[in-house]
Amino acid sequence: MSDPVILALTAGEPAGIGPELCLGLAAEPRDAGIVIVASKSLLATRAASMGLDVCLRDWQPGELPETRAGQLSVLSVDGCVSSAAGVLDPGNSRYVIETLKVATEGCLSGDFDGMVTAPVHKGVINEAGIPFSGHTEFLQEICGVDRVVMMLATDELRVALVTTHLPLKDVSAAITPERLTEVTRILDADLKTFFGIERPRILVAGLNPHAGEGGHLGREEIEIIEPTLASLRQEGIRLTGPLPADTLFTPHWLDEADAVLAMYHDQGLPVLKFQGFGRAVNITLGLPVVRTSVDHGTALDLAGTGKADAGSLHTAIRVGAHMALCRKAANQENRP
Repeated sequence: MSDPVILALTAGEPAGIGPELCLGLAAEPRDAGIVIVASKSLLATRAASMGLDVCLRDWQPGELPETRAGQLSVLSVDGCVSSAAGVLDPGNSRYVIETLKVATEGCLSGDFDGMVTAPVHKGVINEAGIPFSGHTEFLQEICGVDRVVMMLATDELRVALVTTHLPLKDVSAAITPERLTEVTRILDADLKTFFGIERPRILVAGLNPHAGEGGHLGREEIEIIEPTLASLRQEGIRLTGPLPADTLFTPHWLDEADAVLAMYHDQGLPVLKFQGFGRAVNITLGLPVVRTSVDHGTALDLAGTGKADAGSLHTAIRVGAHMALCRKAANQENRP
């Protein structure tokens, strides 16, 4: 798996730390080919304000990106109206959306092997009159897929979610046999395709305390989760559970697992972020493209200070490159 990988990296919210995290990649040589999808003038202005000596080179599809220290390849996108660090401007929102569109379309066309996204500010995009609930939903729409799965990962742990940003009172109703089936199939398939795991082992959390305690603490496990998992096992998917979430995240279980499937956002992600915040990566499964992202927000208070931690970005790039290589290998194996 030595083919060169080219990843698009969107710089995110211009007022946040995304642009300087991108610029910081020039500090040392890179293994993966990175193309920054952003306003070249924005990057140049931020570099000058921070005293960074970075050569920004225009990139064209078909070219190999710069990987030398001090050099960055840029696919410039117009429309950034202001670039002051820490100062949000709704006028930049259409530009931010355009960077995501350019990167995604580049992945779909084959110009890029995957995309990595720096953080955006959902609030200011909506203030500009653009309905936007997040990267995941935007990519789902532009790629035309019915279901995507959010998974966060560190080197030691992967946690995927059946439901994501829902009020807790709505979670139970959202865990249907159809949703659980679709999410589990996507998780199993993408662990194979993007991570090279031949037969993934997936731990499934119950919804209720003690996984329902035999129905005494809730019947979702008995009526929904257990029958659905039994059906999926008949398809050859290796599933253990439903397990009580308070004991699932222990070495006894995790040492033999490739991923955990949690029922809701705050059931699985607090454990993962405690274990590896700042070096975790957000991955969108179910897409026809590789997409990874940082595990943090725009950090407006740190923008322009040079104090932002680039650990999560480096992880997102490394994981994105690995996923792209695994997919290339899988595609080669499947060719007649």
